[in-house]
Amino acid sequence: MDLSASTWWWVICGVLVAAELSSGTFYLLMLALGAAAGAIAAHAGVSHSGQLVAGALVGGGATLAWYLYRRKAALRESEKPNRDMNLDIGESVTVESWADDRSTKVRYRGATWSARFDGTGEPQPGPHRISGIDGSRLLLTRPKH
Repeated sequence: MDLSASTWWWVICGVLVAAELSSGTFYLLMLALGAAAGAIAAHAGVSHSGQLVAGALVGGGATLAWYLYRRKAALRESEKPNRDMNLDIGESVTVESWADDRSTKVRYRGATWSARFDGTGEPQPGPHRISGIDGSRLLLTRPKH
């Protein structure tokens, strides 16, 4: 039984998909895309070295793209205010007035804190929630009604 190059590429692709299903990593699926690109190149009659280049470029490129996407998502997630790390996030304060630069002073936990409006629109006096902390400055937003 003589298998063509495209058949071998499809077998490799299937093995990578099966390995991904058992391991749960998305990277093996990206490599399977590379194997599929090699199979398509073989169907098109591209030489063996061209098939390898197509598989490497597509698989490597997809893997790199997935890595960069996950890294960016992890950075975005780490920038979000985390109430588990700072118990002040989500607490309420009352703002008496705002300065022109969207800053104010508020009383919170028995002390006067510097604060900045971090919401959309114009800041208004009244109740606000702490949405984050920038150094020693509270970041405030209007509570959702």
